[in-house]
Amino acid sequence: MTESVNALRMRLPALAAGARRDAPASPRPSVSIRAGLLPWVPFWLSLGIGGWFLLPREPGPGLYALLILAGGSCLLLATAARRLAEGGWLGWIWADRLRLGVLALFLAVLGAGLAGARAHMVAAPVLDFRYYGPVEGRVIGIDRSSRDRMRLLLDQVGLHEVAPGRMPARVRISLLTPQELPVPGQRVMLTAHLGPPPGPSEPGGFDFRRMAWFERLGAVGYARTPVLTVEPPAAGGMLALHRLRMSLSGAMQDRIGGQAGAVSAALMTGDRSGIAEETNQIMRDSNLYHIVSISGLHMSMLAGFVYAALRLSGVVAQGLGGIRAVPVHKLAAAGALCASALYLWLSGGGVATERAFIMVAVMLLAIIADRRAVSLRTVAVAAGIVLVLNPEALTEPGFQMSFAATVALILMQEPWMRLSPRLPWWVRPVLMLFVSSFVAGMVTAPIAAAHFGRMTQYGLLANMLVVPVVGALVMPGGVFAALLAPLGLAQPALWLMGLGTSWMLAVAQWISDLDGAVTLFPAAPRAVLPLMAIGALLVLLAPIPGSATRPVALLLRRGAGTALLTAAGLLWLGAQRPDILISAQGDAAAVLTPAGRAPSKPRGGSFAVTNWLEADGDAADQAEAAARPLWIGAPSDRWADLERAGIRLRIRHLTGKAAAQDAGAYCREGGILVANAPLSLSVDARKECLVLDPGYLGKRGAVAIFLTEDGPNLISADEPGSGRLWH
Repeated sequence: MTESVNALRMRLPALAAGARRDAPASPRPSVSIRAGLLPWVPFWLSLGIGGWFLLPREPGPGLYALLILAGGSCLLLATAARRLAEGGWLGWIWADRLRLGVLALFLAVLGAGLAGARAHMVAAPVLDFRYYGPVEGRVIGIDRSSRDRMRLLLDQVGLHEVAPGRMPARVRISLLTPQELPVPGQRVMLTAHLGPPPGPSEPGGFDFRRMAWFERLGAVGYARTPVLTVEPPAAGGMLALHRLRMSLSGAMQDRIGGQAGAVSAALMTGDRSGIAEETNQIMRDSNLYHIVSISGLHMSMLAGFVYAALRLSGVVAQGLGGIRAVPVHKLAAAGALCASALYLWLSGGGVATERAFIMVAVMLLAIIADRRAVSLRTVAVAAGIVLVLNPEALTEPGFQMSFAATVALILMQEPWMRLSPRLPWWVRPVLMLFVSSFVAGMVTAPIAAAHFGRMTQYGLLANMLVVPVVGALVMPGGVFAALLAPLGLAQPALWLMGLGTSWMLAVAQWISDLDGAVTLFPAAPRAVLPLMAIGALLVLLAPIPGSATRPVALLLRRGAGTALLTAAGLLWLGAQRPDILISAQGDAAAVLTPAGRAPSKPRGGSFAVTNWLEADGDAADQAEAAARPLWIGAPSDRWADLERAGIRLRIRHLTGKAAAQDAGAYCREGGILVANAPLSLSVDARKECLVLDPGYLGKRGAVAIFLTEDGPNLISADEPGSGRLWH
């Protein structure tokens, strides 16, 4: 007793000093509170990545130096906060809040740095002129374009009289004539027209150049000549696996037949070259196109089927006394992981498939590690891995829609677990299918509408009729076909797959033919999607660590999220479409009228015009839209008189060199003069009207014009002084 008193007496000065520094010391937060941080990691990473992509011009070394400085400072502050709390100078709650804030900033800085590093790592030359001549290269991919033309993707490219420093790393060539296709790995030669990847069809529209940059695609074009073999494919290597995959796809298409065979091959091998564009369109109109693209649905179905089959086999073996004291569920998870990896290889390993594999792999590894497999943490780990490896995935609709649906389904899990025990056993699977399809459709519909300007009205019905068949017939049939193929017994399994895909195509055709199957929406402004995403995550995600016991903080966060969602909706509803749109080549011009947008010609510039009409939410094609009353004149010299916002002006569209000869006289009329051929006009003549010819458009790209009281307000796709690596 005396020793205890003496020890306490010796500690009193230290205790008094600690009490003076921080009286009383706050308790350290529990591990469970701080573990709630994990779902927010991809959120903060995405803020940095998205911010980097929204920069109007390419950042220089100064920004990256600032990012390094900010990241290092955040790490120092996080360390200092812990030491201050351990020394009693700062309460643990406030220390964790400080660490949370600097960690969030660090992750945002890290995201921006990762995006910049990735963009420079994939850098490759981009063709900056129009090329016509011989093209030689190795075939590394074959697919089908939206116009039902077969396309070759070539690397190891050789162009006539093009310096190595300007040689594109990859080119993609559409074949305009039907012919026998080469095989991956084969070196070929053909004569082709090539050009740089095209920019957006209007300012703020989808910029194909960015996607092409990250795919190292330096030129696109077309060829009318036959493809000649220069060198047979080399034995071995990754392309040998690609050839095997394509041969498996061909065998499946031959044995099943028709578009059912093409869809079955796409589901198992990722080869969609056999699917006709008409089939793709009915799948889009019925909201079933996500089934054609190998993603989380297919990977989870296959992994779930293999896991359930292996676990059931293990339980039966244990019941018969074959195996004892073995964690059957872990062995089943390991087998499902191997099957998923094999499926990843068989499908060609596209970005969406890799993303799905990462998500499924994280969940299966959680089972092996005795952790909860389906939770926001596992999804956060998968999303974080994808964002670190491929930051550009954040901008892709597939990434946004797949993770949005997964998060929504996980959040639905807890209410469903409370409700399902009260339901009859035969009601549960039907109601679960309905609820899951409804929830997934509700969270992905706004994203699809913002990206593609369309929403399917009967997608819920289509998915309820098709998804169970895909899970019960198609994916198991694919597994059995793979197992039985070495024995030559795959035909019954392939017949089962064909039966399921035929049903899917029949449902897609029926749904797409219904009146009002698709509703079109005007294009969403660029800020709508970020506002929607941030707002939804603030509303739905778990409370921020440290604020779990503060209802006011949670209410404020969800209030802020609701405000962002409301702002996104108002911004979308109030968006104004341009009065006049001009294509980057000057071959298309269209004016917005009360009856809809009217292009100057029924043909020419069809790609840009089609995109403009879709962005307006207009279902008419170019010929129908051109019939709207506005434009008059000869086909090569079209003009229209406009009266908007209290001003009158004339817009004239000239096509061809002959029409451009009278440009001087036309310019004296004032207004807007558009041409797809260079105009020989003096400086004084150009002051009399607004001239949009290749000399202007070649530097600025597509142009949108808003007619205001102060005159035409021009916005170009590539503003002078701005630009990114892919411009």
